[in-house]
Amino acid sequence: MGNNVNETLQNLRIRYSHSSLDVSDCEKNPGDQMAIWLKDAISGECDEPNAFTLSTCEDNKPRARVVLLKGLREEKLYFFTNYQSSKGNELLSNDSVALTFLWLPLQRQVRVQGRISLASALESDDYFSKRPRGSQMGAIASPQSARVKDRAQLESWFAEAEEKYRGLEKLPRPSNWGGYIITPEYFEFWQGRDNRMHDRICYEIKDGRWEMFRRAP
Repeated sequence: MGNNVNETLQNLRIRYSHSSLDVSDCEKNPGDQMAIWLKDAISGECDEPNAFTLSTCEDNKPRARVVLLKGLREEKLYFFTNYQSSKGNELLSNDSVALTFLWLPLQRQVRVQGRISLASALESDDYFSKRPRGSQMGAIASPQSARVKDRAQLESWFAEAEEKYRGLEKLPRPSNWGGYIITPEYFEFWQGRDNRMHDRICYEIKDGRWEMFRRAP
């Protein structure tokens, strides 16, 4: 069976012919280009268009997981999570991160590299207040990334949180939960093309200004 899987993988082929991308097609600021592609991903009905893989590194070991983008201001990107989670602890020791967005229906990928910092308490409070109550309760109840005996333990914590805050209209944001801001140093916009001759248009910060160039596929 293993050999059949390998043969299938080796023969998988998709023709990339959805669109093209040139330097002349792109905005001068990568944040503006990112906004355009995000809008395309949303209107193109891509599943979870704001999902991206967040890659971190701790003790020279790479780690990666999928999180959701919740803000784009100029070229800075925002997401929210538990500060005491595995990724939160990794970010304490190394603030260099990489992000990867993949929108398969559009045959597009965006890579971002940069530095991460905490969002302000005001920004975190504002976003937390807009979350569905169940999501707020989950953030309060769950010690994210901690080892758990079983599902029943999780359900018990959630029930305890519901009982504690029953009747309270506005839930308090946990102090160990909030936002992160990625300040990019590099963007790469990838558009799939035929014969694997893909378009890769890149932006790199140099002396405080964005330099745009093309890379070979």
